[in-house]
Amino acid sequence: MPNGQSATSREHQPLLRPWHFVVAFGIVSLLADMVYEGARSIIGPYLGTLGAGATVVGLVAGAGEFIGYGLRVLSGLAVRRTQHYWAWTITGYALTVLSVPLIGTTGLIAPALLLYGTERLGKAVRSPAKDTLLSHASTSTGRGSAFGVHQALDQTGAMLGPLLLAAVLAWHEGDYRLAFGVLAVPGVLVLAMLFWLRTRVPNPAAYEHPETTATATGEPTRKPQAKETRVQLPARFWQYTAAVAVLSCGVAPFPLMAFHAQTAGLLSDALVPVVFAVAMAVDGLSGLIVGRLYDRRGPLVLLAVPAAAAIAAISFANTVALVWAGAAIWGIVNGVLDSTVKAVVTELVPSHSRPVAFGWLALVRGLGLLAAGGILGAAYSISPAAAIIVILAANALAFASLALVLRRLHQH
Repeated sequence: MPNGQSATSREHQPLLRPWHFVVAFGIVSLLADMVYEGARSIIGPYLGTLGAGATVVGLVAGAGEFIGYGLRVLSGLAVRRTQHYWAWTITGYALTVLSVPLIGTTGLIAPALLLYGTERLGKAVRSPAKDTLLSHASTSTGRGSAFGVHQALDQTGAMLGPLLLAAVLAWHEGDYRLAFGVLAVPGVLVLAMLFWLRTRVPNPAAYEHPETTATATGEPTRKPQAKETRVQLPARFWQYTAAVAVLSCGVAPFPLMAFHAQTAGLLSDALVPVVFAVAMAVDGLSGLIVGRLYDRRGPLVLLAVPAAAAIAAISFANTVALVWAGAAIWGIVNGVLDSTVKAVVTELVPSHSRPVAFGWLALVRGLGLLAAGGILGAAYSISPAAAIIVILAANALAFASLALVLRRLHQH
């Protein structure tokens, strides 16, 4: 190897051990989750103070989820084409941490909606690149262990952010400007951590491929690969994603649940983010528990998800205890949807096609959540009972379709 190339390679070798990189990236996610999950915990009631009704709140929540999930197909393709993983990661996080603190300063629905959409766009922009960076280090630490630690830190932030806002709103009741503004502090720390990590580990691919060199921008230089053929996904995969889409239509968005709790006089401003923090705690535990059950019992355990989603409809009751219980069950559903539901894809799709399959699964789930926001918001504007009926019907259909697909998989 020429001396110049050797020097360049050494210059861009990781200066952190793989586990240190995983933990540091987990802290980034912890801080970022404080920002955007904190915002998600109060966006429904905040929009209500600006004059938004249930239909608008539901549509905003659904559209936000669609942006965050559905657009990953496009950003994933762009990341794959450019190979600029750090640039996409930092840009995505910057969109989130810069947008959220400004939401509370608007005082008007239109700019608040635009900023919330920009925050969700940031998640779509960074997710494929971030997961790729983390995956390189996971080859040395153990893939399950690395992503498990990252998820644990991620969910810790998802609890701390709402609890921080609960304290702020208890201190200054109804002061959403201050609540959103406080989230600028962890946002600044996110960017500082990312730039530090970028300098310490300019090319995380070196964890997996030590011989990989890096350019002056810190992006890996790879040998050209043969042109890939078009990916063909099996019919059972599309049947499965259709079932997940129907299931997503029966998962109420938290902003709508929070809107109900406040308009019905069941929760104060300060208690809404506490309820969300509880849901996030359950979210983190449920993915781990159901994941282990999946390994022991097989994919049929996922039939519990539409059943739980149907039970979560109790969050639209007029009893405080049922609102808390419904939010906790909602956390179970989202925890499994964000983790174990993806495991079925590994059994339905060969390894070389999985990146594309995961992208399509995210897109279809995003479409389902978009539909859920609009349909459930409109149904709730008629009556809470109408929203409950829609949730029950969607999950009954999801249970039937999931049972059909999973039983066929189990037979094979």
